[in-house]
Amino acid sequence: MPLTRRAATGLILAGLATPAFGRTVPVPVKIPTRGFALPDWLATQARVPATALLMELRARGFESIRLPVDPAYVTPSTLTGILDVLTAVTGFGFNVILDLHPGGDLEPDQVIRAWDLLAPVLADTPPDKVYAELLNEPSFEPRAWRSLRDRLAGDIRRVAPLHTLIWGPARVQGIWELDATGPLADDNSIVAVHYYTPMGFTHQCENWDDNPLTRLNHLPFPTTRHAPAVEALAATLTASDRAFLDGEFKGPWTTARIDRDLSELAAWATKHRTAAMLGEFGVLDFCVDATSRTRWVHDVRAAAEARGIGWAYWEVDQGFGFVADRAAAGGIDGAMLEALLA
Repeated sequence: MPLTRRAATGLILAGLATPAFGRTVPVPVKIPTRGFALPDWLATQARVPATALLMELRARGFESIRLPVDPAYVTPSTLTGILDVLTAVTGFGFNVILDLHPGGDLEPDQVIRAWDLLAPVLADTPPDKVYAELLNEPSFEPRAWRSLRDRLAGDIRRVAPLHTLIWGPARVQGIWELDATGPLADDNSIVAVHYYTPMGFTHQCENWDDNPLTRLNHLPFPTTRHAPAVEALAATLTASDRAFLDGEFKGPWTTARIDRDLSELAAWATKHRTAAMLGEFGVLDFCVDATSRTRWVHDVRAAAEARGIGWAYWEVDQGFGFVADRAAAGGIDGAMLEALLA
C-alpha cells in the first residue's frame, strides 16, 4: 500500500514528538470503552453485521468495536478491504480496535510481517478513533514477548506515530501475568487484560475441547462451594472433575473478588503510569441462568468503570454473545444490554 497523505502527515508530526522510543507529544490517553468484539468480519468467509444493527447498538450506548484479524488473513490483497471496514466502523461513530488475533500459535516473524502490512493501513485512519492491538494472548514466554512487543511498537511508531497502541501480557493476558511481561515504554499505550474469573462459572458447558469445564453446568453467581446447586453438581462428577471444581473455589465467587482483582489491575496501571482496559470479559450462554450471567457481567463492568478501566465485551453473537444474529437488526438481549450499559 503506498504512503497516503494521512500517513505522510503523521510522519511529519512525528518529527515534532519527544525523541524517546515510542513516545509522542504527551497527551491524556483516550481509552476505548463500552465496547464489544466482532470476530470474523475481517475473514475470508466474512460474517458482516447488518448496518441497522450497528446503528442500533451505537444508539443504545456502545462506543467501541474490537475487530479481530488473523495474521493469516493479512496479505497485500486484503489491505484495501481491511481499511474499508475500519472506515465503515468509524463512520458509524465507533472507536475501533484493530486486534491481531491468531487462530493458533505462530512465529514472531508472522507477527512482524502482519504489522508491516497493517501499519500503513492504520496510518490512513484517524488516530483518535482507531487503535492498534499488537497481539491477542501472546503465546510466547514473557521475555520473548517483551522483546517482540517492543519491536512491534517501534516499527508501528515509524509509520503511524500518533495511534494508541494496546498490548497485553503473555500468555493469556491475565492480571497475574503483568509483572512478568512488564510495562511498555510508550506514553500513548494501553495495557489490556482478559478477565473470566472464575472460569468454572464463565466457561461452564464449554464445548470446543474436552476438559472439566465441559461437564460443569448450571452453577450460579455469586455462590460458595457448599451451596446446594454446587453440591448437587459435585455429586455427579468424577473424582478428577470434582477436584477441578474444588480448585475453582480456591478464590470466592463473589463481587468482592471481582473488585479486588480489578483494584490490582488499577494499582499496577497507576504504578507504571499507563492506561488500562479489559480487552475481554464475558460469560458463555450455554447452560447458565440469565440472572447469574447478567449479575457477573454487570459487576465486572461496574468494577472496571469505577476504576477508570475501559472495557470491550467478548463477543457479540456467538457463545458469549448478546445478539441473536449479527446479520439482522434487533434480537438484542435486553438484560445483557442493561448489565453492560445501565
